[in-house]
Amino acid sequence: MPDISFDRFYRYDELSGLLKAYAREYPDLVSLESIGKSYEGRDIWVVTLTNKKTGPAEDKPALWLDGNIHSVEVTASSACLYHIEKMVSGFGIDRKVTHCLDTRTFYVCPRVNPDGAEWALGEMKRNVRSSVRPYPHADEQVDGIRIMDVDGDGRVLFMRQSDKNGPWKAHPEEPRLLVRREPDDFEGDFYRLFREGEVAGYDGATVTHTPPREGLDLNRNFPAYWAPEAKQMGAGPAPFSEPETRALGDFISTHKNIVTAVAGHTFSGILLRSCSNKPDAEIPVDDLRAYTRVGELGSVLTGYPAVSIYHDFRYHPKQNIAGGFDWVYEHLGIYFWTIEYWAPHKAAGVDMTSQKYSDWLFDHKAEDDLAVFRFFDRECPGTAYVDWYEFNHPQLGPLEIGGWDILNSFHNPPLHLLEKEIAPFPEWFVYQALMSAKLELVEASATRLGDKTYLIRLVVENGGYLSTAGSEMARENGVSREVVAEIELPDNATLLRGKTWQEIGHLPGRVTMMASPVFMGTGFDAMDRRSSRASIEWLIEAAPGTTINVTARQQRSGKVQATVSCA
Repeated sequence: MPDISFDRFYRYDELSGLLKAYAREYPDLVSLESIGKSYEGRDIWVVTLTNKKTGPAEDKPALWLDGNIHSVEVTASSACLYHIEKMVSGFGIDRKVTHCLDTRTFYVCPRVNPDGAEWALGEMKRNVRSSVRPYPHADEQVDGIRIMDVDGDGRVLFMRQSDKNGPWKAHPEEPRLLVRREPDDFEGDFYRLFREGEVAGYDGATVTHTPPREGLDLNRNFPAYWAPEAKQMGAGPAPFSEPETRALGDFISTHKNIVTAVAGHTFSGILLRSCSNKPDAEIPVDDLRAYTRVGELGSVLTGYPAVSIYHDFRYHPKQNIAGGFDWVYEHLGIYFWTIEYWAPHKAAGVDMTSQKYSDWLFDHKAEDDLAVFRFFDRECPGTAYVDWYEFNHPQLGPLEIGGWDILNSFHNPPLHLLEKEIAPFPEWFVYQALMSAKLELVEASATRLGDKTYLIRLVVENGGYLSTAGSEMARENGVSREVVAEIELPDNATLLRGKTWQEIGHLPGRVTMMASPVFMGTGFDAMDRRSSRASIEWLIEAAPGTTINVTARQQRSGKVQATVSCA
């Protein structure tokens, strides 16, 4: 078994070694492939998880899981590794895990952005939002703070300078903690506060947090509602312009069996679902029902609330997020979730019942900051929040460095709490995978009608919760093909009636069922009237003893096949 631990974060070479070890030690369950190269030339790894003895991965409904598209959000990478570990270690032991790997497929990309993560975890730490490619002006040095480990201590913290007009002050109960200065604060010590780093283009007076030289946000580079830089910062020159997003787009769009996609981020401790740019009233009813069911269980298992991005997680009440990963739902009809792992404010006991999580990021009380400070001071003293110390800055002169190490506080939990934070999620992923439609064989028969005439009959059923289309959005967009039935005849047999290949429509799942049987047959159960079964018949001429192969398949529902004998 790979030597893996969930009280640390792995750099690229170690991560690659772990994934190769899983593929080597579990050959019947794990395959590993590179789906492309990052900007700096690192492989973007995808693990395929399924029981190969029960059929190829592409013949089973699939769930996509990824993490770490943003550089410092490495908890999401750990969550992907944790899921891989739980699947391979639970196979043959855990009933649901075994059934899931027998009948479904997981595609797991633990680190979408290996370059950004390597910058964040490396010896000379550099914090960028996402990609490390210079953008939007590769040939120009952006003036202002370049966030980095300027004193070489292996951390990226904050810098403060005394300034009577500074907007920050020490908390009255905890002088180490800086909080916002109130409008009526005019006595005491005040500070200017900057992220740790070098100052490019310093004029001796002004310091700005201008957009970084590496200004790409890979999670704004997808095609749904994509907008150019002036309207959506970090979006890149065009959708899928970056090698990382292009690799994901190519893989997901060509793997037609993907039903659900889950993207991992930090932080907020929340489960976010489609859509980013339209209200729930515009989501197909069955899709919203499925989202609600999945979200309810996710909240029970993880303690994270499940909410709509559009209604509950916009960074600005009058602006929508453009170019996000929910393109998979908008374009391909693949159910989409974002997990924002880890909520330091929630862990500290901050009451979030009266405000939205996205609002808290921009505005909250100083008491909340104090609660979060005390939580980290108790759990990992001196690590998440570093006491201020003097430093002679190369551009700004004497100042103090300290404050939050956001890589190890806000963006990621303390390492001794990491496994506890990500542990509930494999069960939720398995549940989502098992929600998919699943073609089941009900009957395959050959009935003799005459001397050499036979009626071949194939009956299939959708044994899953969702429609064989996957989602209603997929049906509306025409991107999920109907169930296909095929008959394969030997040379000595002739097809008299029927087609060798035919589409037979989509089969509904249990998502359309009424919650109570008392409404059956009353006229209120119109959605239940579509049969989840389909019957296909062929009339053939063949000699007794001839064997006939019949197949039914659908991209997001799997494949069934049988051989019948003409007796």
